[in-house]
Amino acid sequence: MIVPLGTQIVTLVDIAGRSGVVLLSKGAVGVVTKAPSDETHSYRIRLVDGRELSLHRHEFAVRKDFQRTQAGDTRAAWQEDLPDWRSYIIYSCVVGSRAFGLAHADSDTDRRGVYLPPASLHWSLFGLPEQLEDEQSQECYWELRKFLILALKANPNVLECLYTPLVERLTPIGEQLLAIRSCFLSKLAYQTFNGYVISQFKKLEADIRAKGQPRWKHAMHLVRLLLAGITLLRDGHVLIDVGTHRERLLSIGRGELSWDELERWRLDLHAAFEEAFNHTRLPERPDYETANHFLIEARRAMAEEENRS
Repeated sequence: MIVPLGTQIVTLVDIAGRSGVVLLSKGAVGVVTKAPSDETHSYRIRLVDGRELSLHRHEFAVRKDFQRTQAGDTRAAWQEDLPDWRSYIIYSCVVGSRAFGLAHADSDTDRRGVYLPPASLHWSLFGLPEQLEDEQSQECYWELRKFLILALKANPNVLECLYTPLVERLTPIGEQLLAIRSCFLSKLAYQTFNGYVISQFKKLEADIRAKGQPRWKHAMHLVRLLLAGITLLRDGHVLIDVGTHRERLLSIGRGELSWDELERWRLDLHAAFEEAFNHTRLPERPDYETANHFLIEARRAMAEEENRS
């Protein structure tokens, strides 16, 4: 692509005079005043001091791209020096079909959890990723603050992490997190769970129109989500093992239940969800204060531990 007129650029080469003496070191800033018709010819560049020169495309970079690339390279180099991020995991668990009671011989093992890096990484110039994933091992870990925010919003994937019985790693801070897990439960779950299921079923209907059938496995998990939401509002905890509904759910996943039968079950569950919402004892809002206090104390503990080491 031809760089348009008026674009700010950064020189990537030293500019030498006829005698070979460097007149301008690379890194100078200028503006494109004349662009060629193709990549084989040079651009006319005006520097900030008014001088003009000709440069080919490989001899300069667009300034905004140059700065973004430099910042990205610096961050990449910085991250290479980090110790294994797995050492910062405070809580790791198994979710998915193995936790839901829906596993079969070929089921994957889905691991989720929370990581809490030391204060020096939080306070650094480069910041931290909110989420770390390893697709090969089917693992996903949220930075603690991000995890808490999602939990307060009643994100189903995060709430399932807090209630799965399949816990693989639990540090003292992780134990404190599980101890306050009820603070994330509120009536907000009704809107979050219900809204997600409704929107996803519309997409499944679009799949039927476009492809002749829905994604049956996805439909199965949406029904499972409704079952979990009903239990959450009615009993005050997140249902993980849906083994009592195993055969009927798996029949959805295999495409053995007709779409009409699935729709009837879904609508019945929505009605039960509505009933549970009308009679739930859960508060209107989650306990933000408890979650915030926990986050501050957890980060303070990490800072103190780093200071001692």
